[in-house]
Amino acid sequence: MPYKTFETERLIIRPTTEDDADLLFELLNSPKWLQYIGDRKVKSLASAKEYVKTRIYPQLERLGYSGYTLISKMDHQKIGSCGLYDREGLDGIDIGFALLPKYEQQGFAFEASHRLLHAAFHEFGIHSISAITKRENIASRKLLEKLGLQLSGTISLPNDVDELLVYKIER
Repeated sequence: MPYKTFETERLIIRPTTEDDADLLFELLNSPKWLQYIGDRKVKSLASAKEYVKTRIYPQLERLGYSGYTLISKMDHQKIGSCGLYDREGLDGIDIGFALLPKYEQQGFAFEASHRLLHAAFHEFGIHSISAITKRENIASRKLLEKLGLQLSGTISLPNDVDELLVYKIER
């Protein structure tokens, strides 16, 4: 089944594959990922490939969307990830984003998230999108609000002790 790839002015947004293990390894072990998202125990390229096989591919095959790799059109570098996720313990589909540190604060997360929100509502037929973040992740909260999501409450996900803020937007 061919999966959709998207573009924006500056980005190619394509489904994450095992060829992106290097990006995932670096991203999942970056300081902000560990602080705000959590340790996914991806400590090698092999475990990054396994992460794609066990966490990205099954949802992609089941729903037609999952995690996407962000590629800069300017220099063809992989700069981060953005995706639509069916998370255990969360009602509906969750949008998430993360960039390698040197690509933060340049509008890439907004650009990718905005494009995936449009795809969610107009191409995948999703009617409601949620997002979760830690209270102290001010940058993420501001981005979610800029995207039009509104704070709707808090949640604790399975196997996680943190209370997370839940943001939502309806089509």
